[in-house]
Parts: sequence; structure tokens; C-alpha cells
Amino acid sequence: MKCILIDCDPGHDDMMAIMLACSSPELKLLGVTTVGGNQTGEKTYLNALKTLTLIGERDIPVARGADKPLFRELTVAPEIHGVSGLDGADLPEPGFEGVVRHAVDFLIQTIMESGTPLTLVPTGPLTNVALAMLKDPRITTKLERIVLMGGAVFDSNITPAAEFNIYVDPEAAKVVFGSGVPVTMVGLDVTNKALFGFDDIERLARSNGKVSRVVAPLLKFFAQANKTIFGFEGAPLHDALAVAHLIKPEVIKTRRLNVEIETDGELTRGRTVADVYGVTGKPANTDVALEVDNDLFKELLVQAIKILDSR
Repeated sequence: MKCILIDCDPGHDDMMAIMLACSSPELKLLGVTTVGGNQTGEKTYLNALKTLTLIGERDIPVARGADKPLFRELTVAPEIHGVSGLDGADLPEPGFEGVVRHAVDFLIQTIMESGTPLTLVPTGPLTNVALAMLKDPRITTKLERIVLMGGAVFDSNITPAAEFNIYVDPEAAKVVFGSGVPVTMVGLDVTNKALFGFDDIERLARSNGKVSRVVAPLLKFFAQANKTIFGFEGAPLHDALAVAHLIKPEVIKTRRLNVEIETDGELTRGRTVADVYGVTGKPANTDVALEVDNDLFKELLVQAIKILDSR
């Protein structure tokens, strides 16, 4: 069993990432930390508590982290995730309280006290992770790897050059990608193809279980927003794909590349500059996802909801 921590900004796809992790016998989720991103820090923290309450996971620690990027004002995405960050259905009010400690201190303590190296799964802006590395650099030697949702080689969504999570806090991303911890970048090149289609959502709605009856309208809202803005025929469950890779590594195919983060470009803030052709001569520092098995991914999601419905 692989022990993981999820650092997130729920968000419909973050919600699915948490659910996938909690339903998997291959993974043990040691905690959830939240960051401002898809919505404000207050809302993403509340959404994490609501998600875990919905699926009956009240013993997993939840810690609230940074409400804004290291040096910039926060950018949020209400056009994609709604005013609450999880628009589309009514989630239950939190049935438990989060931990008092700040997410950065929670991450440091959990990583340092673990008997085995942990895997960190960031699915939002990388502010908390960078702050933890800066506050206690020893954690970089205690992490087995970081599997993050963010970035892209060829794709983008917030600007013509950048993916949202990296764009929101590029300075934090620069710290993480330069930390020496093995990084797998599950970016838009694969996550935009990791679609849970409208037909898939309708089938989920017909299940009418205690979890599926709430998740289906949430995903329908998310899918419709993505269809309106990007023309997608379904919900791209970006963040859940990072967790899926830990359950079934073959769900994506990766290539080792050097990836640098653009922080200063007038038009390219937040670009994950991947050296596809090796022209810089710099050593590869990232396993970059470039192909996805979407049938396998959807199978994992459907099975996860079935498990959660049956509990």
C-alpha cells in the first residue's frame, strides 16, 4: 500500500481525486491540505471537508494552507467551478473539523515523521508545497516522488501559454520543479483527453447511490462549463488522473524531459517549458505524461463511485 498526501484546491476534479484515493485499496491517504486556487482558500478548505463528509471519511486530517500565491494576487476560476468551487449540487455540511495546524506545518510533520517515503499529490497551485520545502528543506529527501497535476508541453487553458495551476503561482512551481524530488507532471496534454463524457455522467446518475446521486450533477455542471468554454464533450477530470496513475501506472505514458518554469514572460507566465528535442543540453528532471488510456481511467472512476456508494 502506497501512502500519499493530497494538496488540492477543490474543485470538481480535485473532489474526484480525493474520492478515487479514498476508494482505492492500493492507496492510504494520510491527509488532505488545501490551497487557494480554483476558489478562495476559505472555499477550497470547506469543499475538502464536505467531500470527505459525503463519502464518510471523517478521520482523514484536513489542513488549510496558503490563501494566496507566494508573490502574486490569487486568480480563481468561477467560470469553470462556480461561485462555491463545487457548484452543481448540494454537498453535506462538514461533519468534522480540520486540524488546527497550517497545511505547511502539517505537510512537514507528516512527511518527516513517516517511517517510509511518502508520495505527494498536488492538484492545485504549488504554494503549500513550495513553502514547506523552503521552511524545511529536509522534506525533499523524505519524499519518494511528487505526482502533480499541472503544466503542459503543447496545451494550455488559462492563457495561450499556460495551465491554470502553474500560472497561479509560477514561483512556487519553480521551487518544486527545482527541488530534486522526482516529479511526474500529469498535465493538460493528457488530462484534457481524460474525459468523463455526458453519457458517462447520465449512467452515473442512474445509479442513484448516496454518492453518485450527488456526484453526477456536480460533474454535469463541470462538463457543461468545459463544453461552453473549451468545446469539450464531457468533464476533463484533470486531478483524478494524477491519483489514477498511482493506482494503475499504465493509465498514462510518460517521457523524461527537462522542464523549466517561466515566471517573468510578458506573454508566457506559468509556461512549463519542456525541452522536447534536448536543445538545451540540460538533464531531464521530470517524467512528463504524453499519452492516456481514457477507457482504463473511466473504469477506475466508475469502480470508485460504486465502492463509495456501497459503503
